[in-house]
Amino acid sequence: MSLNLRTLGLVAVGAAVVLGLAYTSLRTDPVPVDLATITRGPMQVTIDADGKTRIRDVFEVAAPFSGTAMRSPVSVGDRVIAGETVVAVVEPIASGLLDSRSRLQAQAAVHEAEAALNVAQTELLKAQDDAAYARNQHERTKTLVDRAVASFTQLETTTLQLNAADAGVAAARARVSMAEGTLERVRAALIEPNGTADVPQDCCVTLLAPTDGVVLSVVTISERPVAAGALLASIGEPTDLELTVDLLSSDAVRLASNATAIVERWGGEVPLEAKLERIEPVARTKVSALGIEEQRVDAVFALTSPVEARPGLGDGFAVFVRIIEWQSDDVLRLPVSAMFKDGDSWAVYVVEDGTAQLRTINIGQRNGQLTEVLGGLEEGDTVIMHPSDKVLPGATVIDRQAL
Repeated sequence: MSLNLRTLGLVAVGAAVVLGLAYTSLRTDPVPVDLATITRGPMQVTIDADGKTRIRDVFEVAAPFSGTAMRSPVSVGDRVIAGETVVAVVEPIASGLLDSRSRLQAQAAVHEAEAALNVAQTELLKAQDDAAYARNQHERTKTLVDRAVASFTQLETTTLQLNAADAGVAAARARVSMAEGTLERVRAALIEPNGTADVPQDCCVTLLAPTDGVVLSVVTISERPVAAGALLASIGEPTDLELTVDLLSSDAVRLASNATAIVERWGGEVPLEAKLERIEPVARTKVSALGIEEQRVDAVFALTSPVEARPGLGDGFAVFVRIIEWQSDDVLRLPVSAMFKDGDSWAVYVVEDGTAQLRTINIGQRNGQLTEVLGGLEEGDTVIMHPSDKVLPGATVIDRQAL
């Protein structure tokens, strides 16, 4: 009897071991996953881009004529006052030296002009004599008409002759003036660069600051020849800054007219704020690093943070800008990495009682990290992040952090 009981016990133990091994071999291990909880809170959709600072109004000082720019009286960084501070001095260009041939030609031109003036003066004397003779004839004829000795026809003839003689005098005087002007012009060609005793020197022209501000650039400190319109210096106010941000044209059209931007990576610890002023009306074609042609446009932002909040920020500094395209203070938020395409719809795996359940969702706005949930989920739901191929509807899952 004891043998039978012992046999039955051994059989029972063996059966239990077999059943345990069978359960262990057939049981599916839970799939380790990363989990996230659906929460409510603020959310922003931003357009991120690199930007650059620039002074809003830059005034350039240029040479008004060709000449010699004297050594600059100001240096970069000097503060200037509008209408008072001298920022440049320009001396008019001096005449060039004449070679032997040019000098002989100029002297010959002077002799020719002097001869022409003598001819004009002689013609003037002859015209004046002719006018005096015509005037005497007119007076004599007028006296004879009064005595009824000459006819009125003779008087009309002498009147016409007198008028013609007076016109000849006026024309001769004009020719004299022309000859005098020509003589002065050809004599000027003989003036040496250092001038002569009877030719006064032109004075230097001082250029004053057109506005209050700081000297941003001086083209050349030392004295040098310059052409008319050549840039000498530029002036602006370093604290009056704006931002230019290079955007894709497709991103720029989505921005509101008064869009707000957060300025980061400018060198300070606290981000700055800026507001969109305008988007340039013309885009340009630019080739990206991947060789793709893109249409890009500059968006101009005004810095709204006070000057005290951005010490050291100057012209041409690099910044990183986050332009707020959309924002809300209270939305149902889902991590972007939890959702995936299921046919034409978006879906997630929700964990219920330790198993993964497929659920279709409706979404709204989204950024690089979060998505606005419009339907299909509730606050507090737990979803699977980065679901792998092992995660199937009904699969048992376990939080990776719990292992």
